[in-house]
Amino acid sequence: MNRFILAGTGSGVGKTTFTIGIMRALMKRSLIVQGFKCGPDYIDPTYHTAVTNRPSRNIDSFMMSKDVVRAIVARASVDADVAIIEGVMGFYDGKSPVSNEGSAAHISEITKSPVILIVNAASMARSVAAIVKGFQMLDESSNIVGVIANQLGSKGHFEIVKTAIEKECGIPVIGYLLKEAVPKMPSRHLGLVPAIERGDLDSYFDNLAAAIEETVNIEHLLEITKAQSIGVSASIFDLQPQIQEVHIAVAKDAAFNFYYEENLELLRANGAILHFFSPLQNEEVPTAAQGLYIGGGFPEEFAEQLAKNAETKQSIRAAIERGLPTLAECGGFMYLTEEIINRQGEVYSMLGMIPGRVRMQNKLAALGYREITGMAGNFLMSEEDSAKGHEFHYSSYEGEHASPAFFSKGRFRAQQEGYLHKNLVAGYTHFHFASNPQIVKNWLTACLEEQQ
Repeated sequence: MNRFILAGTGSGVGKTTFTIGIMRALMKRSLIVQGFKCGPDYIDPTYHTAVTNRPSRNIDSFMMSKDVVRAIVARASVDADVAIIEGVMGFYDGKSPVSNEGSAAHISEITKSPVILIVNAASMARSVAAIVKGFQMLDESSNIVGVIANQLGSKGHFEIVKTAIEKECGIPVIGYLLKEAVPKMPSRHLGLVPAIERGDLDSYFDNLAAAIEETVNIEHLLEITKAQSIGVSASIFDLQPQIQEVHIAVAKDAAFNFYYEENLELLRANGAILHFFSPLQNEEVPTAAQGLYIGGGFPEEFAEQLAKNAETKQSIRAAIERGLPTLAECGGFMYLTEEIINRQGEVYSMLGMIPGRVRMQNKLAALGYREITGMAGNFLMSEEDSAKGHEFHYSSYEGEHASPAFFSKGRFRAQQEGYLHKNLVAGYTHFHFASNPQIVKNWLTACLEEQQ
């Protein structure tokens, strides 16, 4: 089969543009395409899923073991013709400035996937070969098999860049895009999910594929990206023996849609039956629910509607008060506070299950990996248990309480975080259950015990 990583020399070089355009171009050839995303990203996999009609998967060598990374890729690719892994930031950028951990380079090594390097060649000629050469030499095990040049001024510019790279680096330059050759990418947050569901982006995907097919040699791409299938005999995602069914309600709509696909699969593998409901549609928590999961998303962008939907709000309050073990991450945490204050200063009433409020801001409030340790009474993880995840949000919590949910450690800070009250665990951190599958077992066990 074909499997390759589309990596960049840095953020903003066009990884997502080329990824979804190439995906669409391959699908026009009647090939089955499976998407993956390096790192803790929810937006890019949403694009992949919309283009390929298959759930895209996050793979991350910091938040999960090498065996888990390989298992995710193997399981999702088993019936695909081409697997495309979109990189994160620059090819070597990850958790540490002195190692490949968490980077696309590490994923390439773990999965034995060849790499296509995307480089912004604007205002450069032979110098671009020095950039590519540097990426080759930093880690001699890097498997960079080809280059795509972006932001070029003309076809003549491409010929200069191509000649320089191929002579100095010994790898082919398989294509390019001119400046402003493709339409601007639509919104990456507000309205993205509804637009995809309505099919509004289909024409954008088609136009992008057509533009890329004009200047990228898709046949050459397939020739140089053959890869061995990854063999996995068993994994944490296999259905666990002797399990009991547990019904988990999952809030899922345009306001709450940040869920790792593997988190949901680990729940299912351990006996969970998932029931999706929409707070935006004023739907109540399904009556069968024994547990509740409210993930991240953009509740601030839909705060007015969420504030008005009294049936959903009362239903969630009643479920938590009834004792349903509940996990609320980032957007879910925000939704459970007393108020959300948007960037215009408008105040919207939320559920009031967590004392305090959140205020939106233009500056990023937190970004990065987190190592999480539980607090006493946390049904997900005890003080001896730990897991990994990440934070990414533009809001700040304003409030005081004496009930943190866990201890969170990042590169630059370590602190108590979140809110814990009886059966409710909430906070800004997005957990990846594959970092410690025991937390899934703990959660489902708590759900069963609560019903006894």
